[in-house]
Amino acid sequence: MKIVLAEKVSPATLAILVKEPGWQCITSDKITDLKAELADADALIVRSAVQVDAELLAHAPRLRVIGRAGVGVDNIDTAAATHSGIVVMNTPGANAVAVAELTLGLMIAMCRAIPRANETMHAGKWDKKTLQGSELRGKTLGIVGLGRIGLEVARRAAAFGMDLLAYDPFIAPVIARENNVSLTSLDDVFKHSNFLTLHVGLTTQTEGLINAQSIAIMKQGVRLVNCARGELIVDAALAEGLKSGKVAGAALDVFRHEPLKDSSYFDLPNVLLSPHIAGATDEAQEAIGIQLAMQVRDYLKLGVVQNAVNLPSLSHEEYIEVAPYIEMAGRLGHFLSHATPGHLENIQITYSGRIAQGKTDLIRNAAIAGIFADTEGENSVNRINAAAIAQERGIRIQEDKKEFVVGGSGSVLKITLHSSEGDTSAAATVLHGNSPRLLAYDGIDIEAPLNGTLVAIRNHDVPGVVGRIGTILGEHQINIANFALGRSTRSQHVPQGQALAVVQIDVPSAQAAAPALAALKKVDAIASVRLIELGKS
Repeated sequence: MKIVLAEKVSPATLAILVKEPGWQCITSDKITDLKAELADADALIVRSAVQVDAELLAHAPRLRVIGRAGVGVDNIDTAAATHSGIVVMNTPGANAVAVAELTLGLMIAMCRAIPRANETMHAGKWDKKTLQGSELRGKTLGIVGLGRIGLEVARRAAAFGMDLLAYDPFIAPVIARENNVSLTSLDDVFKHSNFLTLHVGLTTQTEGLINAQSIAIMKQGVRLVNCARGELIVDAALAEGLKSGKVAGAALDVFRHEPLKDSSYFDLPNVLLSPHIAGATDEAQEAIGIQLAMQVRDYLKLGVVQNAVNLPSLSHEEYIEVAPYIEMAGRLGHFLSHATPGHLENIQITYSGRIAQGKTDLIRNAAIAGIFADTEGENSVNRINAAAIAQERGIRIQEDKKEFVVGGSGSVLKITLHSSEGDTSAAATVLHGNSPRLLAYDGIDIEAPLNGTLVAIRNHDVPGVVGRIGTILGEHQINIANFALGRSTRSQHVPQGQALAVVQIDVPSAQAAAPALAALKKVDAIASVRLIELGKS
């Protein structure tokens, strides 16, 4: 085997690979022509600098696996790799402990005024009387996002004697209970927390999560930590909260624009700032390298695929046939994820028709990945690790196959989400070879595209609602690309007299649609409004 390590890795990473008999490892300091080295390479290991595009891959006819030391794979053309039969692996979760430790460190630094104590001592001052602090013990920590990092934070905070609250609709209650965490609503987390820490990804639902309204319902003197994404916070609102004393302190490691050049935070003494260093530890970087080396070794020796971000091995013919349904399943799962009531406990997937006769693992994983698409941030759930993530979170997966159906579409996928507070379901198919279409939602038949920006509206089946929706969108200069309607007749989920509209709209961003959505929610006959961004087909 020949492994090309195109960027610098730790000695421990290299040691795992070089000890394999007959393996040749070409390190970055020995590479003068990467394309030439890849001509007979079996594996390529990169970090973030090397661009692994289709043109580079054309020079690597033997390449079987690309390993990315880290989480993001923006520098790798995964579609081109998949087409060439190359597995792309990354290393999610390897820095979870590093981020969790910094989170606790920032909490301690805030309540004990450690930065100011250090600064005054270096200035030759003995300001002991002004440095009275407070303890973590007995305080309530609110955790928004109980994924890998959130759970690591919870385990460490429990050792400090803190009471733990969390909001995460995509974690099974049993996992929370095992870690002494009480799951509750987002508003309750805001209302009852002395400390608040964010560990969610950036989505249309989480952008601006910390704003004037959410700060207003928080406890007086709350302290906030953000080691996740800068866009989760409306900076002006937090700065105002820090000035007024509503927010006693904040510790921020991430920002909307990095590097941070100009900020309202610079003049605020009660905010700690660090330059996106949460995962930057020697141990985390070494753990990432070791984990990747082991994954590449196990794949080359045993064929075991771990933490792949693209599709597993399929023949070209199999991939061509199943690919549209993989894409459709991911979009259907993402559509449903925005309507999950309570805490998800079970995912039921039913395949009907032709798709039930073939390989469905990829379709299943794509559906699960779609459901979890907004939950892990940089440690994203993908089509390879989705089932494992669901199991890790205590969520059961049930699959049913109905190979022969009478009438209707040739292949239909139905997903039902069972949660602590009720169920929700939807069905979809693929039309015209590559067009994913919604067929039903909670028992209401409807035919709508599963792409672009959608607004799902639940309303009372009374005259005038459709016209009001069109008028409001028009008043806000939002063009309607598609308008689909359905009404309830005999659904166990939706009483008769309820209706559903799925409106595809043309907007540059979710933020641009916010005023129109707010206006729609004020219409008496409308029960709920949700914005879902599914991207283009």
